Parts: sequence; C-alpha cells; structure tokens
Amino acid sequence: MLGWQHEQGEDIGPKYDSGEIPQNHMPLPAHKQGLSGELPMQSPDHMMSSGGGKHVHPLPFRSPNTSREFGNVAWKERVDGWKMKQDKNGVAMTNGTSHPPSEGRGVGDIDASTDYNMDDALLNDEARQPLSRKVPISSSKINPYRMVIVLRLVILCVFLHYRITNPVRNAYALWLLSVICEIWFAISWILDQFPKWFPVNRETYLDRLSIRYDREGEPSELAAVDIFVSTVDPLKEPPLVTANTVLSILAVDYPVDKVSCYVSDDGAAMLTFEALSETSEFGRKWVPFCKKYSIEPRAPEWYFSQKIDYLKDKVQPSFVKDRRAMKREYEEFKIRINGLVAKAQKVPDEGWIMQDGTPWPGNNTRDHPGMIQVFLGHSGGLDTEGNELPRLVYVSREKRPGFQHHKKAGAMNALVRVSAVLTNGPFMLNLDCDHYINNSKALREAMCFLMDPNLGRQVCYVQFPQRFDGIDKNDRYANRNTVFFDINLRGLDGIQGPVYVGTGCVFNRTALYGYEPPIKNKNKLKTFSFCCGGSRKKKSKSSKKNSDKKRSNKHMDNTVPIFNLEDIEEGVEGVGFDDEKSLLMSQMSLEKRFGQSAVFVASTLMEHGGVPQSATHESLLKEAIHVISCGYEDRTEWGTEIGWIYGSVTEDILTGFKMHARGWKSIYCMPERPAFKGSAPINLSDRLNQVLRWALGSVEILFSRHCPIWYGYGGRLKFLERFAYINTTIYPLTSVPLLLYCTLPAICLLTGKFIIPQISNVASIWFISLFISIFATGILEMRWSGVGIDEWWRNEQFWVIGGVSAHLFAVFQGLLKVLAGIDTNFTVTSKASDEDGDFTELYMFKWTTLLIPPTSLLIVNLVGVVAGISYAINSGYQSWGPLFGKLFFAFWVIVHLYPFLKGLMGRQNRTPMIVVVWSILLASIFSLLWVRIDPFTTRVTGPDVQKCGINC
Repeated sequence: MLGWQHEQGEDIGPKYDSGEIPQNHMPLPAHKQGLSGELPMQSPDHMMSSGGGKHVHPLPFRSPNTSREFGNVAWKERVDGWKMKQDKNGVAMTNGTSHPPSEGRGVGDIDASTDYNMDDALLNDEARQPLSRKVPISSSKINPYRMVIVLRLVILCVFLHYRITNPVRNAYALWLLSVICEIWFAISWILDQFPKWFPVNRETYLDRLSIRYDREGEPSELAAVDIFVSTVDPLKEPPLVTANTVLSILAVDYPVDKVSCYVSDDGAAMLTFEALSETSEFGRKWVPFCKKYSIEPRAPEWYFSQKIDYLKDKVQPSFVKDRRAMKREYEEFKIRINGLVAKAQKVPDEGWIMQDGTPWPGNNTRDHPGMIQVFLGHSGGLDTEGNELPRLVYVSREKRPGFQHHKKAGAMNALVRVSAVLTNGPFMLNLDCDHYINNSKALREAMCFLMDPNLGRQVCYVQFPQRFDGIDKNDRYANRNTVFFDINLRGLDGIQGPVYVGTGCVFNRTALYGYEPPIKNKNKLKTFSFCCGGSRKKKSKSSKKNSDKKRSNKHMDNTVPIFNLEDIEEGVEGVGFDDEKSLLMSQMSLEKRFGQSAVFVASTLMEHGGVPQSATHESLLKEAIHVISCGYEDRTEWGTEIGWIYGSVTEDILTGFKMHARGWKSIYCMPERPAFKGSAPINLSDRLNQVLRWALGSVEILFSRHCPIWYGYGGRLKFLERFAYINTTIYPLTSVPLLLYCTLPAICLLTGKFIIPQISNVASIWFISLFISIFATGILEMRWSGVGIDEWWRNEQFWVIGGVSAHLFAVFQGLLKVLAGIDTNFTVTSKASDEDGDFTELYMFKWTTLLIPPTSLLIVNLVGVVAGISYAINSGYQSWGPLFGKLFFAFWVIVHLYPFLKGLMGRQNRTPMIVVVWSILLASIFSLLWVRIDPFTTRVTGPDVQKCGINC
C-alpha cells in the first residue's frame, strides 16, 4: 500500500535503487529542526511582525517492493528495520497517535505493534497518491491538429517556392516586398505554432493534499507562503482596488500562521499607508464572515456586486442578517477610503503630517528612507472572534538620488529580501494590486505541484492564467487574451512549462535565488562549487582537484548558478567544510553573491524556510530595514542572476527565462474556478499603451545579452521552449512587414498593378489549399482548446491593430534606447473601476500617436477600394477579374481594422467620427476624380485604338 500508482503505464513515483534512500526523503524530528513557528510581538505598533517559520517537510519514504498485505511478518520486519535505521540516524519514532512532521506521514507513523484497521490503511494509501496528474489532450483532437500543421508547412513551402520563382516583371518592387513579408510571416508562424505541439491539461487532488499535510485535529504541515502585492501610484491604482486584493489574501483558505502578506508601496504614498491601516481594521470583521459562510470570491467589492442568487446553498439562518450587516460595514469602509482619496488630491505645502505630528518620511518620493510597518501579526492581529489573522506588512524601500532603483523588478527583489528576513516562507505568490484571489483554494492548488514529493523539487513556479472582470461581452480589443492563456501556455506546459506572465504566479524561493534544480543523476559529485558551470558531469576523484582549479579561471556559462543546493546541504554537514577557514571563505562568497546581511544569507540556506529560533523581532526589524536600503544590491548578483532580472520593463519574461535556462520546470494550473481575477484597460488608447510596454520589453530583451537566440546554450533549456522564448522577443519586429503588407492592397488598387502574376490552374490549387489549411488549423485549435470562435477572431483582429501601432512604436523606441541611449518612461496602466456606468470607459476617446498608423491604413485602403471599383466600372467587364484579387486583400485589412474603426466611431466619439467620415468621403471623391481625369495615362480601348493608333 506504500507504493505509488502507475497511471497510463507511467511510473510517477520516485525511482531509487534497491536499498538506496535519499537523505532528504527521511522524516525529521520536530525538536531538531532549529526553526521557529512563531516569534513574539508585543503590539501591532511595532515595525515588525512575528516571523512564521515552517516545519521541515521531507519527502515521503518509499520502500521498494513493499508488500501490499498488512499485519504479516514481512511487513513488520520491514517496519522494524526501517525504525532501527532511523534510530541510528537520530530520528525519533512516534506512536500511532502522534505524527512527526514528515511528508505524507511515511512509514514512521505506523507502529508495528499496533493493529491496523482497514480505514487507516485506505487513508494512508490515499495519502501516498500523487497530488496532481497530467492529462494529455485526446488523440482524436490533437492528432488531426498535428497532421494539419505538417500539411500546412508543406503547402507553405510550395507556396513560397512558387512566389519566389515567379516574379512580376511590371511590378517587381511590389512583388519583392510582398515576398520578403511572406517569408517573415512564415518564420513567425513556425516559431508560434510548434511550441503548441504538446498541449496538456492538469488535474489536482486537494483532498489528498489535506490528508497528507493538513489533517483535521493535527498541526498543519502545509508550507508557508509569502504573498507580494505591488503598487506605485495610488491615483492610478485606486486604494480601494488594492484593499480588495489584500482582503482576499487575508481571507484565503489556508492556515493563518502560514500566510504573510507584504504590500510594496514603491511610491511612498501616505494615502496607501493610511488605506492599508483602514483595510487591516475592516479585515478583522471581513475574514471571519468569509470563513464562517465559505463565500466566494473573498474580495468584498466583487462579492457584493455579483448578480447571482447569494442565498443558494446557504442554510445558516443567521446568514442574511450577517450579510446585510457586513455589506453596511463595507459601504462605511468605502466611504472612509474615498475620504482619504479626496484628502490626498491636494498636497499641503508643508507636506503630509502623520497623526503623531511628525512629517511623513515619504514626502519626497525620490529621496526617503526605507519604511516597514506591521499592521497584523500573530500576537497583534486578532479578528472579532478572537482568531489569529495572517501577517500584513507595509514595505516601502529606500530611495536616494543617484541610485538605479529598477522600477518594479527592484521593488520585487526588495520584498524577497524583507520576507526572507521576517518570515522566510519557502514559496512566494506575487500579485498586481488589482488582481484579487477569486478562488480561496488557489494556494492549495499550487501546493499540489510544489509540495508533490515526486514533482515539486523540479518546479520553479506555478503560473495561473489571468482572468479579468469588467470587460464587455464582445471583448472588442481582445483584453482577455484567451488565445495566449488557453492555447499557447497550455502548449508550453507540455514542454518545459509556461512563461512567467508577471502576476498570479507562485514561486519556489530556491529557484529565485539562482540555484539549479536537483540533479537526477544517481552518482552526483558531493562538492561545493563556487563558479558558474554547464551541466554537471561525472568526474573521477583523480581529476577533481584539477577541474576545480580550472573552474576558477575559466569563463563559464551564466545560465547555471553558482551553487547547487544539495551540495550546500552536504557541505554544511561537513563534506565541503573541513576547517574554519573554508567555512569563512564560503560565507564570504555567499555575502558577495547575496549581499552584506548575515541573517539573509543564513535564510537562503534554509530550503524549507523559517527563521532562527533565537531571533528577536527587534533584530529582524533592523536587518529588514538594512536589506531594503538602496545601496544593498551594489556589487552583488541581484538582478543579474538572483531574483527578478533587470534590463527590461517586462522583467517577468526575463526572470522566467533565466530559470528555464537553468533546467527548472514550470507548471500551468487552470482550476475550474479561476484562481485570480483582475481589471484590464478596456479603452483603446490605454490598451494600446499597455501592449506598447509589453512589446518594448520584448525588444529590450532581443537586443540584450539575454536574447534567447544566443543565450543559455550551456544550460538545460529545451529546444521547443527556446522557440517559444524567441517568438516572445521577436514578435514586435513583425510589425514592420505587417505595416508594409497592409499598405500593398491600396497601392495595387491605385496603380493598377498586382503582386501576383497570372496564375495557372495548378498554382490556384496551391493557393486555395493554403487558405484552407489556415482555416483548418484555427478550427482544430479551437476544438482541442475550447476557445470560442469569437475570441479567436478578436485575437486575430487585435493582432493586426496592435501590430501596426503599438508593436511598431516599440521597435523604434527599443532601437532608440539601444543605439542612442534614449530611455522611455514607464506609464502605469490606469486601473480605475467603472463607476459611471457599464463599460463607459470603453467608449471614451483618448487620442494618442499610436492611433496614427491604423487610421492611415484604414483611410488608404478605403480610398483604394473606391478607386478600384470606379476604375472597373469605367473600364468595362474585362477589368473586374483582376480587381477581385486586389479587393480581397484590401477587405482583409479593413475587416481586421474594423474594431479600431468602431472604437473611433463609438457612441460618445462624435467629433472623431465626423472627422473620419469626412476624410473618407473627401478621399473617395478625390479617387473618383483621379480615375476620371487620369493625369498620367490616357486609356484608349475598342475602335479608338485603331483610329488613333495609340495604346497608352
């Protein structure tokens, strides 16, 4: 019963040689952990909360060839032998009623002298099942999809061969330009398509997680999680939105002593500080209400705004009364927050003053000290029913002139260090301030992967899809990004894992520290390496010393970290440190890598988290202030090899890429109820500015040393995963050929030329086959992914709109930054809620230079269509045949730009609507006159040819 199940012919349990039991799979005693579950705190006014360490969670022991019969002699002999082994290793055994803190409650929980009943046997067997399962896509859905991809690739090659070998002599420049664009589109399609070759689904088993780590009546053994919420400008990111995110975190369905919430205020705004204080007070009432009635979602703004029957499945008589009272409390809370926002609109001349009469330290947002304030904690934060609440910590890192602060990436790295000093949870969840927890069991969903004994040690992060509220039903500008989240990332999950998308991601802290994943080779080198190297290989003892000397001088690949975590653990036990001098050298190397903080460096070696038992909150506070100082990262590897990586405004892509290059895997988790929900900019201008920032970050990575085209070949990045990262960085470049290709139809219609020569019947078959394969690929993709045709089509339309606007500007801005050093400012996307009416913001018109290219394309193609039809009417029947091909391409451009045109002509956009209509009307009149006057040529047909003797 101790064996893992074999599902679909795949052994998903750990594989060991006979008699080989890894040391890190042994259950460890609670009294020898050296970690504290709690640090005392005298009052909530202290600048530091209690540190919540986590018990060590060794992975479960699996005995090879274990008998499936209980109570027999062989079984008892195995158990007794195992107990003797543990006694030799200093591991205390317990009786059947007390369980040591071991993962899955391994064999040590079984007292051989106690009779087992069948219920306990079945329960223990269930606890040893895998916590998650990979579910492949049905072969009836995925195999036709793959066949069509291969067929489309063949047809595409034939099509390009025909296009290259059949130039258009009278329009050679247009033909050459179109062929270059088509070749680039083909390359872009290959990079985008083939990472979708192995899409998978995943299932999680929350009941097994609870049986293994969170049994009722026993101390929870779930891992501690530090949750990061980042905000900058409270006027663009309303405090009420941030408050709802924090409240959903405080009410999450997870042991309260295992949750710590850190709010990063990178704008040092007193408004954010006061709003967080109000939030902590309201949370004392909101959290018990959520847990008592198991409501979803646990963000009050969205819970009370649901248009559903809130009495469904509710049986407690007190629910209606309590809900009404809580709704009134929340409305009063909103009034207080609105009052703070109104007061913050006008800054006093003398700056903000705190309640004790002292000036607010963050009055100068570019020159202020680091600030930490604990609002809730173990000994200082109880709800109205006397129960403990999760920790809530306000953090604003130090900022001084002359230092590079690295925007959001620098703020996240500051949170990593502060949380390591104060609580040191082994896992971290990062959320944008507008992304609340929509599924209270989201953390448990992630733990099904990260705490799985067979899978978890290889996982660097678990990424959840982004879902959004407040988007119109038609999703005019593809704000939901359904194709990316439901197709592309599921395809990557079958290779090496999805890319990191910036929010809704649970990290393994070890992976963020630059460590490489555990090596699967059985005969590993037990050395303490201090240099960057490629994949580790077996070496003989005789060559070990020479290889170590070479490492110190040889330039190695940076994709592999300096330290291997397992080597460090073995070294600490004595293998790598034979004397005090070598131990001092290792400490100096760690401080050079992680910074001058002995407390933080010590925390990096605690794989299972926790803080030292002897630490006091005063000393931890002093160290936390130190690690968020603006000069702490100088001459360290923060931002280059450790934490969030600097060098791009899309630090998320770069950070995930570095982890995958080291060999880590990531997981894509899509629970039935979305884990997180956020707000999206539904206005066209704001949406394009958001896309511009993403594309600019990709261009910055493309022209950096971390470009996936040439970086990381010494690591363990899989080939198709590299394809996906290359596509992520070069997709903005497609804007240049896309803009040219969208201009060609208008030029052809106005000049009477075409990019394709007169084709034969055989060539027409290949053209038709190409279009059929394109449509078939899309249909089969929608079939296996479940994405609707309307969502797929909106994505196609916005690909053109964003490609000829935001992506184009990103390319030029990126080139200016790389070549001329001209940097662009990061603009925070507005996250204001829609309080004036349903989708009022959707119809607001905000002119921006990003709208110039698509507007020009739209007008030029409409003019071309009118000109082409007018010429065909004047020229007779024979000119209609060539016209259809030109009109097809022109209408393709117009149809894809239709949402953009609809945005310009919204119900509140009367002025731009009039401008666009008059522009099109005047352009049409001009094109008609162009055809009538024909200033460049005189077209003579029929009998006039013989009469005049000319044919121009």
